[in-house]
Amino acid sequence: MDFQKIKRIIKMVEDADIASLKISSDDSTIEVTKATPITMPAQNLVTTVPTPVPAAAEIQTQVEPAKTPENDGDIIIESPMVGTVYLTPKPEEDNFVSIGQTVSKGAVLCLVEAMKLFNEIESEVSGSITKILVENGQTVEYGQPLFAIKP
Repeated sequence: MDFQKIKRIIKMVEDADIASLKISSDDSTIEVTKATPITMPAQNLVTTVPTPVPAAAEIQTQVEPAKTPENDGDIIIESPMVGTVYLTPKPEEDNFVSIGQTVSKGAVLCLVEAMKLFNEIESEVSGSITKILVENGQTVEYGQPLFAIKP
């Protein structure tokens, strides 16, 4: 078979609705098979739309605001981090400071434990402790008032 005949046979298979064709003659055999496209199984895409949940009866909660002293000119020392406040250097010892005690700027007022590190909280001003606003071992939030100091 010559090359032109083979090209025409291939073209006929491509155009016809047949998958393969085999032609044999005395001295040669030609087989043309049409490539079948690879089909992926269809995936069922399931899309779910969230079902609206009816709102539960509104619960009235009374949120107590953080205890902040009346500002009588006192300087409020706030927690610089979230953690546990300790008013004593060690469990058996007295508090770092007490109400009425005079402190100087930089004096240690308490410790705040955060991630196993004890951070000293120091007085920002010299003055007299007027209020201790937390209890020993209490969890405190960032910015929560700890002490009130009258300069």
